[in-house]
Amino acid sequence: MEEKNIKSEKAYEKVVGYIKQEIWQGSLKRGDALPPERDLAQLLGVSRNSVREALRTMSLMGFISSVQGAGNFVSCDLENNLSESIRMMMLLGETNYLQISQLRRGMESEMVLLAAARITPKQASRLLGLARQMKVEENAEKASLLDQQYHDLLCEACGNKLIQAIYGAMVSTVDEFIGTMYVRIVGDPEKRERLLGAHEEIAAALQRREGPAAEQAMRKHFEVVDEAIRQMG
Repeated sequence: MEEKNIKSEKAYEKVVGYIKQEIWQGSLKRGDALPPERDLAQLLGVSRNSVREALRTMSLMGFISSVQGAGNFVSCDLENNLSESIRMMMLLGETNYLQISQLRRGMESEMVLLAAARITPKQASRLLGLARQMKVEENAEKASLLDQQYHDLLCEACGNKLIQAIYGAMVSTVDEFIGTMYVRIVGDPEKRERLLGAHEEIAAALQRREGPAAEQAMRKHFEVVDEAIRQMG
């Protein structure tokens, strides 16, 4: 039984290795269709079950996508893969909301530095408009949606696809918690003033293309968030 499992594992690895090599050599690119399972099995001298196992694993990793009736295609859904990994870490108690907030603080501090050089006038104007809308919006749930749009726009403006994927994975995993935290924070007058003030400072600094000032304001923003998370116990 043990020998059979070893052989099966080697066959599975052979399929994964072949697909990786084809991508590395440029023979397969994002969006390209993979050969049918039968052809892969014949080409590599493995069973179709081994091919299916390899494709299923690569699909879970976000490198292969399946379309019913059309086959398997090369993809790069890093965000989905990371999101599932973060969710599993939280379920296993390997990370928590405070650690995710700390990671976001580091990422979003870098995001604003990048955005200072890349943000378009339209994006900068929209960002400042969202910051000001949040200050006058009395409905906390609606303001929370504006907050989400604000941070999504910052991420878009930074122009770094890897940061965008990691950010998207984190936010999609703890989206409900972020909304709940925002409502709690703006319910405290002192925290509300600090948080919304930081939003406006960031947007104003980016309009002036002053990265360090935007980064400093972003750190103020996450000081408020992290305080609120710690107070929740």
